[in-house]
Amino acid sequence: MYTEQFLVILLVKIGMVAAIASILVRWNAVKRMLLREERTLRQRLLLGFSLGLIFSAGVVVRIALKYQAADLSLEGALVSGLLGGYVTGSLAGLLIGLPAFFNRELVALPLMIGVGALGGFLRDVAPEPEEIWRFSPFFDLSIWRWLRHRRRRPAAAYQMLLLFACFSVEFLRVLLGELFGAKKQLFYLYPGWPGPAWYIVLALGLTTVACVALPLKIWNNTRNEIKIEEQKRLLMQAKLDALSSQINPHFLFNTLNSVASLIRTDQEKARLLVFKLSTILRRLLRKHDTFSPLRDELGLMDDYLSIEVVRFGEKLRIVKEIDEPTLDVLVPSMMLQPILENSIKHGLSPKVEGGTIYLRAGCADGRLTVTIEDDGVGIPADVMANIYDRGIGVSNVRERLAVLFGPAYRMTIDSEAARGTRVEIQIPELRDTLYPVGTRA
Repeated sequence: MYTEQFLVILLVKIGMVAAIASILVRWNAVKRMLLREERTLRQRLLLGFSLGLIFSAGVVVRIALKYQAADLSLEGALVSGLLGGYVTGSLAGLLIGLPAFFNRELVALPLMIGVGALGGFLRDVAPEPEEIWRFSPFFDLSIWRWLRHRRRRPAAAYQMLLLFACFSVEFLRVLLGELFGAKKQLFYLYPGWPGPAWYIVLALGLTTVACVALPLKIWNNTRNEIKIEEQKRLLMQAKLDALSSQINPHFLFNTLNSVASLIRTDQEKARLLVFKLSTILRRLLRKHDTFSPLRDELGLMDDYLSIEVVRFGEKLRIVKEIDEPTLDVLVPSMMLQPILENSIKHGLSPKVEGGTIYLRAGCADGRLTVTIEDDGVGIPADVMANIYDRGIGVSNVRERLAVLFGPAYRMTIDSEAARGTRVEIQIPELRDTLYPVGTRA
């Protein structure tokens, strides 16, 4: 075997293990498996069985096609043990060694089972599970960290142990191959010419290190991406929860102030307000969803507007123009109430004769448009200049829309003194696939 041919085989091995790792990580089942650090016995057996079949396929290719670079048996058994422990590593090693065993390579089977068990041992002695994923072929960095940082010495020492294990199992295979080579009872890669150069032998060991470290690095990048996405989701949810907890007390306090103003002047109206408020609060306490169908939001608004009608009487008029298909479109919970409240409190309440609120909703080109318009006193120009910095209601709705939809939403406020205010919200048309249009009660 010439030097160039031998080095090409080593390079192809590295490329193949990188390709296998990249292909596997595209499967959702593999992603879920990688995120688990603690597994049941069934999950460990399934992991060992899956990895064993994959790496044993390379052994079959090597035997059938005489293509030596396809054999990743040693690296596969060690990686399986590092990922899943003794059971996973031993089972994978058994499956990896079976094709070679049936090819009369009798030493391969016990060697692969032992290497898989060694991977399980290395997993158990890790200072923490994340250290397995930090394994790198750049061992000079591990040595530097071990010498430079005392606090990192246990972790750096473990990285050196993994490095030593990779070299050791490869040279153990070479040693056993030399002992049983005449009977061809074990496949191994080693230069066949007399006295190979030292760098060729070093390249063999480094190839084994790379073939173990590369899958771990590729899979760890995927793990980190999933963790980052999950952290972003949790951060968004925490922000939405904070905004929701802000709007609900704001709504409650304003309604209670309305009740307090009626207790002395009209106790019957105050009693009716309390009853309507209790109905709204029961619905709010039952709901913890970020989104709800527009139908439900309109039902909540009917309860809220019934409170305001009790306060204002016939001075407050509501006109709805809602397209039927929009009723099952999902919208952010409590999106309408703060805007309606502003229309009544700041637009219509100052008018002695009262006024009308128009609520419209329609869908076009995959987007939902909701419009709330009143014929109240309008918003002064100096207030419009910084409308989103005043009060809680409008700014809260705008922030939640920005968190949920990013640049995909649009919220515009147009107002003219003594003519009224118009608020328009456009968001993507989202539907709950569990409930076809018109099936909700």
